[in-house]
Amino acid sequence: MSRRLTMVAAAAVALAAGALAAPAGAQGAGADSAPRGTGGAARRAIRALNQATEARERAKVTDRYDPTFRKYSKRYFGPAFDWRLFKAQGMAESDLRPDARSWVGARGIMQLMPSTFQAISSRRSELKSIDDPEFNIAAGIMHDRYLWRLWEKEVDEKERARFMFASYNAGEGTIQRAHNAARDARLDHDRWTSIEQVAPNVQRWRYRETLGYVRRIESNWERMSAGR
Repeated sequence: MSRRLTMVAAAAVALAAGALAAPAGAQGAGADSAPRGTGGAARRAIRALNQATEARERAKVTDRYDPTFRKYSKRYFGPAFDWRLFKAQGMAESDLRPDARSWVGARGIMQLMPSTFQAISSRRSELKSIDDPEFNIAAGIMHDRYLWRLWEKEVDEKERARFMFASYNAGEGTIQRAHNAARDARLDHDRWTSIEQVAPNVQRWRYRETLGYVRRIESNWERMSAGR
């Protein structure tokens, strides 16, 4: 990606330089042979250069926490687990902003509630502060591991990430009630599509938020996977 952006930037600079070097008042006999709209070409070239620079800066921000997601995914889920799932979750939670705050008090990249972080850090004394990006990501992935194991006996591994992320968003009790509702409806309650089907009937659940959350994580992960 960085090589492509560099090429775009170089081309934009060359185009801008050529356009700006053209005589501003060329209206004589030779003017008909010069490209028209030179000023517009220069503006487009500068705009392309600015867009390339912005994209490069966004990439730096987006990739900044990759080593941390890799580290704690490997630590808590093993080396074979795709760490990009947790980055996709962080994108859905906060757009990877360490200073993010929600209206209910969730904080940081993984949007942890202070009480949840405190419970986790009481068992892991090295997790010093919820506002430290590394500790926030570590605690979020550790909480994911708890939820992953919670569904381990009931849900196949191919479906389990959806149940894990939904539980992270809505609480494990809410998703367990949805799981029970799908079973009572004689649906394949271990499949996420069944949970989506019964969601409107599950009381005390802002299900649209949770279903959208799971879809955003999957969409983020698919985009990153396509760019490998």
